[in-house]
Amino acid sequence: MTKLLQPIQIGDLTFNNRVAMAPLTRARSGEDGVPVALNAEYYAQRATAGLIISEATNVSPNSAAFELAPGIHSDAQVAGWRHVTEQVHAAGGKMFMQLWHSGRVSSYALLKGAEPLSPSGVNDDLGLLQVYGALRNGYYTRIYASPSRAMRNEEVYAAIAEFRTGAQNALRAGLDGVEIHAANGYLVQQFLSPRVNRRDDEFGGSVENRARFLRLVIEAVLEVFPKERIGVRISPYAAYNNAADPNVAETYGYVARMLNAYGIAYIHGADTNAWGGVPDMPKILALVRANYGGVLMANAGLTPQAAQWLVEDGKADMVAFGRQYVANPDLVARIAAGGPYNEPEPFSFYGGMQRGYTDYPALG
Repeated sequence: MTKLLQPIQIGDLTFNNRVAMAPLTRARSGEDGVPVALNAEYYAQRATAGLIISEATNVSPNSAAFELAPGIHSDAQVAGWRHVTEQVHAAGGKMFMQLWHSGRVSSYALLKGAEPLSPSGVNDDLGLLQVYGALRNGYYTRIYASPSRAMRNEEVYAAIAEFRTGAQNALRAGLDGVEIHAANGYLVQQFLSPRVNRRDDEFGGSVENRARFLRLVIEAVLEVFPKERIGVRISPYAAYNNAADPNVAETYGYVARMLNAYGIAYIHGADTNAWGGVPDMPKILALVRANYGGVLMANAGLTPQAAQWLVEDGKADMVAFGRQYVANPDLVARIAAGGPYNEPEPFSFYGGMQRGYTDYPALG
């Protein structure tokens, strides 16, 4: 059996294989970000993954990059997620929730007229920010980002507390753990980026100060979950949402060492540039490996064969699949059989109902 399909132990949890379902925004939640029965069916179909990482889930009403994305800041949302986790557990799966705050990547149209929040109110690149909404005709499309305003000091600490509350609510909803979303140009990465973060207080300037937001988020979440049930997703080289860093090695070497010191369960290295044909995964894996001794998960639009090579060579311990899991609910069985694989339908990625969500066929 390929090592990709062998179990892996992280803390007190044994994952049946090293195949993870990547966090996939699908924009199919119900009103007010409450998960519905269709979401439970979707995740339960994919429960043979060693680990399911939920779609990015808003920890705050101030977070909304995608309309119809779920939240974890209300009792109704907790109840909706509890139904999802019950279905996943009944199917034998394990599931972490990705905790998300979009920060400046949003629009007043998704925030009930409010301005998006950001570290420093940098708004010279709004055309590069990826914000999406649902049209009245049922189709889903990109919309223009609104100018953000700089967070006051007390608002920074309030956002940190929202991650703690999100973790508490995830625990109430039955999740096995959480993943802190520090990638893709959202709020945590905005604080890490000197291009976007121009603060002159304890959260800006030096790499230690820019990483303080993530450090305090980790410490807040550690009040809820043990370190072995907390992962962090990073995308050091990502162009997506333009939270660039002129010195990736310094910033993310520091971040990886910090996460190593906390002993978190895994680092999830996301190579969002790979979709544009400029893969950075070798650099990400090398940078993390040099500074972090825990479980390393790779996510980069990898084929199953490429994923097997990474794990066999010890370059990664787990591999998270995104589009492959959109189209192949039984991906683990397909990898074991050597295929074939369903092709995803891009126009049904976001919004809608069953089509392109729960209607992809399984083998046989």
